[in-house]
Amino acid sequence: MQSTNVVWHHATVSREEREVLNSHKSAILWFTGLSGAGKSTLSHAVESRLHEMKCHTFVIDGDNVRHGLCGDLGFAAADRTENIRRVGEVAKLFVEAGVITLTAFISPFRSDRDRVRQMVGANEFFEIYCKADLAVCEQRDVKGMYRKARSGEIAEFTGISSPYEAPEAPELVVETGSKPLEACVEEVIDLLMRQGIIKLDLTKSVSIA
Repeated sequence: MQSTNVVWHHATVSREEREVLNSHKSAILWFTGLSGAGKSTLSHAVESRLHEMKCHTFVIDGDNVRHGLCGDLGFAAADRTENIRRVGEVAKLFVEAGVITLTAFISPFRSDRDRVRQMVGANEFFEIYCKADLAVCEQRDVKGMYRKARSGEIAEFTGISSPYEAPEAPELVVETGSKPLEACVEEVIDLLMRQGIIKLDLTKSVSIA
């Protein structure tokens, strides 16, 4: 449903002015992958690195939004789609605020991820595929979610009883199933530098292991 009798109010301070103040551009880093692939771990590690560089950032985490913003949604296909739509709208607002926004969601359907990409302008949405074999994800599963899914205790679990549609042309594929975390972080930082989101001089004062 669309809201009625509403108008869009333009900010007095523009996004471009915020970016100048921040000394970096804003963008959405969309981390996607199976449960246990390392999306949350990598996104928070990247944020920590960017914070050291004095960048303005925020991580929108899949579990966290279901405590509030998306607490009324389940895990059926329609609910997953609505979950990602809401997150996309919030991420778009953060981009307008001049923030480098990192999201960590399974977001299993390509159409949902593409919809978020279309919400923002060109070169503002970076799809980062956290690639890890299903066996590796199951080994990392400290909560036992995969075990419950295989036994039928959890319905529509991505990778077991519900499909995961891997990105066909992501901006970055990170082998989170086999590479050390620090190496994965470097790949994301390199992407941001190549795309002009952050500047080279921001990295000079940060030690790189």
